[in-house]
Amino acid sequence: MIVGVPKEIKNEEYRVSVTPIGVKEFVRAGHTVLVEAGAGVGSGFDDAAYKAAGAQLVPVDEVWAKAEMIYKVKEPLPSEYGKFKPGQILYTYLHLAAAYARECTDAMIKADIRAIAFETVETPAGGHPLLFPMSEVAGKLAIQAGATHLQKNNGGEGVLLGGVTGVPPAKVVIIGGGTVGTNAAKCSVGAGARTVVLDTYAPRLTYLDDVFGGRIETVLSNEAVIEQEIADADLVVGGVLLPHGAQAPHLVKKAMLKHMKPGSVLVDVAIDQGGCFETSKPTSHTEPTYVVDGVIHYCVANMPGAVARTSSLALAGATLPYGLQIANKGFERAVADDAALALGVNTYRTKLTIPSVAEAHKLPYTPLADAIKA
Repeated sequence: MIVGVPKEIKNEEYRVSVTPIGVKEFVRAGHTVLVEAGAGVGSGFDDAAYKAAGAQLVPVDEVWAKAEMIYKVKEPLPSEYGKFKPGQILYTYLHLAAAYARECTDAMIKADIRAIAFETVETPAGGHPLLFPMSEVAGKLAIQAGATHLQKNNGGEGVLLGGVTGVPPAKVVIIGGGTVGTNAAKCSVGAGARTVVLDTYAPRLTYLDDVFGGRIETVLSNEAVIEQEIADADLVVGGVLLPHGAQAPHLVKKAMLKHMKPGSVLVDVAIDQGGCFETSKPTSHTEPTYVVDGVIHYCVANMPGAVARTSSLALAGATLPYGLQIANKGFERAVADDAALALGVNTYRTKLTIPSVAEAHKLPYTPLADAIKA
């Protein structure tokens, strides 16, 4: 198979989907890898390393024109829609349930694309192996970003997360006790902040209590609890994930903001899935924040792109085995043989094959098996 690796063009997105080690694995398996010149520079992988690994360095238009599988990090942007070719495999993060992703969804269906979204690949046990590494990164970054924007020079209330002798620490509220929430809690506790984790699943909170040895507070979540806990919070992290790529629920309502401290910070890690704060809208690393009712909102849609070296190594390591399956077996055989990979299929040719996205955009849904038969 011909595998194409284009350079990411999303604003300040420095990650790359395949490292030179990954190229070696594809080439060893008998595949051709086309890498756009400069694709890995932002992550510290120069063109010479890709060439030494066996990749062919080509212009971006040649990557899209010749590749049978496009292997990238983020969803295609409008300038890339015209590069699609019928039947092409797209293997990347998509997050199609978000309202702003409707245009991309329509473009892929119209272009006859076979698309697998990293975030909806799901194991029988309910794990998300291709989402996990970036959730881990984003959870840790959420505290780092929140602490930065709490600084007075950045518009925040001027609070140090860990406090100092004689001054109490900041209060950090983390909504969601999954991978994002757990990693956010690690960094929050490490910084010395008072850390409160909210979740609707009591066994998960029990687990977190045990893991953190009493260094966090855990609270069973509902709307009233959220409103109460965020009222005196300095930093709130939204890390809620719904299964199967569904749009995130708006757990923090706009009306709640007027009860929060001026200069407090909301970090919405769920923004890729539409955001879990009612007032969230996607931002970029260039302009990461905006203010609503005195509360700073940080809603960068590609947070891990800021630590591109770490993120690329983690992401490439996780996605490579599935990518090799697709290349070695072909798309249809690969998804037939692996139930986790089959759940990752969002579009097949001209059909939308993921119920959550169909529901979000009010589009027809076709089961994957039916779409392949057709």
